[in-house]
Amino acid sequence: MDYWLVETVPVNKQGQPIRPGVNGGLYQKEKENANMTPLNYINVESVDDYMEKIKALGGKIIVPKQEIPDTGWTAIAVDPEGNFFGLFQRK
Repeated sequence: MDYWLVETVPVNKQGQPIRPGVNGGLYQKEKENANMTPLNYINVESVDDYMEKIKALGGKIIVPKQEIPDTGWTAIAVDPEGNFFGLFQRK
């Protein structure tokens, strides 16, 4: 798939922002999946801690914590209003 990194602030050698900002990536919508929607990820200190906070506030974890080798961990959740979002914790 085509994937493009998007940076609004500079990053260090590990790819982490060196000051507050919004960095991320974009990929082209799959033609086979017309219902595909954007999914925003939030950088957190601990995916485990934030999964618990999400559940305590009425949200649901729909994809449990998974490791991205040599990168970190991720999970996907939905808030009480039905909005999907991801969590990301750097290794």
